[in-house]
Order: sequence, then C-alpha cells, then structure tokens
Amino acid sequence: MLVTRHSSLVTKFTLANKLQTTVTRGSIFVISAPSGAGKSTLIKRLMAATPGLSFSVSYTTRAPRAGEKHGRDYFFVSPRTFEAMVRRDEFVEWADVHGHYYGTAHKQLQAAQDAGKDILLDIDVQGHKQVRQQLPEAVSVFILPPSFQELSRRLRNRRSDSPEDIERRLQTAREEIAHWSEYEYLVVNDHLKDATQALRAIIRAARFRRPSQAGRVEKIIDKFGG
Repeated sequence: MLVTRHSSLVTKFTLANKLQTTVTRGSIFVISAPSGAGKSTLIKRLMAATPGLSFSVSYTTRAPRAGEKHGRDYFFVSPRTFEAMVRRDEFVEWADVHGHYYGTAHKQLQAAQDAGKDILLDIDVQGHKQVRQQLPEAVSVFILPPSFQELSRRLRNRRSDSPEDIERRLQTAREEIAHWSEYEYLVVNDHLKDATQALRAIIRAARFRRPSQAGRVEKIIDKFGG
C-alpha cells in the first residue's frame, strides 16, 4: 500500500521570491521509482557526474543508523520539533512512514534555487503529487524497470528481503507504476550507463528552460533599450 503523504497549507513561495531574478535560477528535480528499479544507484552516478546539482536532505524523526550523519543523510529532529514545523507550514510535503515522520522543507529548496543551484528530491509518487501541487515548475522523472519479471529478479537477487517483503514490494511497485503518466520524463533503467546519460540530458535541458534563464535574459534585454 502506498504511504499517505501530507502537504502544508502553503501552496507557493512568497511573491517576492517568485519575482526574484537572479542571473540563473536553480531547478527542482523530483525522481521517483519502484523499489528495485535502480534509483539509488542512478542518483549516486548522476550526482557524481553533474556539477551544480545538490541533493535535498529530508527531515526525519527516526534515530540515525550506523554511519549516518546529521545534515548529510537526514536532519534528525524530535517528533515535537517536526510537528511544530508542520504547524508553521515549513514543509513542501511530509509523511508518516511506519511511525516516523519524513519531510522536505521549503527553505532548503528555496535557498538552492536562489543560489542558482539545482536540487534533486528522491521521493515517492505521493510525495511527488504534493510537490507538484505547490511547485508546478518542478521537473519530474519516473524511473521504470524494463519489465515486471526483471524487477522481481533484481529484488530476489539482492537477498536482503524475505519472500514476504519481496511480494509486498512488488505489489507496491504495481501501484506506483500506475502513476507513470503524472511525470514529465520517463527513463527505463535497462542499461545503467544509458539511463544515467538520459538523466544527465534531462538536467542539462532543464537548465535552459525559460524560468531558469529569465533573469539572465532580462539583463540582456535591458541593454537593448526602448
């Protein structure tokens, strides 16, 4: 079953932030995929090969795991702190996942955009729907496996889940893939190298969209006079 996500009541950034015209404005990228499609590996390769692309660090109320660092893997906060942030409408989206809260903060996305940096969000289809409601300019990418049989094979070959967990993941994958038409870009991860190149091409193209280049172009146009 898909995790239910929530969004704050705020539906857009302030008018002042919307009108800000830096030379270039960063883009927000949302990447979703069913478990086993290779999303984590693709994101690692994409981040390593793409200068100027930062990763959105989520807030969570769960305890840090071995090797995890505050501010790098997650912002680890108490339930009380998280709930206060929800009341202040500080999240673009948030979720209660198995008794722990997870959320993406407005301020992190805004700071990256204002600095002209692109930022990538790794969230599920429910989170994507909430982000698009508040930030319709976000670029969305859905990663698919080449087939259901291949997805099943990958999950079983990981040997990290019980048969029951694998069946649950496959059922969730069926539900998530049904949302493919809600995304702007679709990348089939048949070959890792090709899928990585496709993601890099999407990033490069988005950097030349009108919202990203408007500030730079306005400065050029000003020099043409009346």
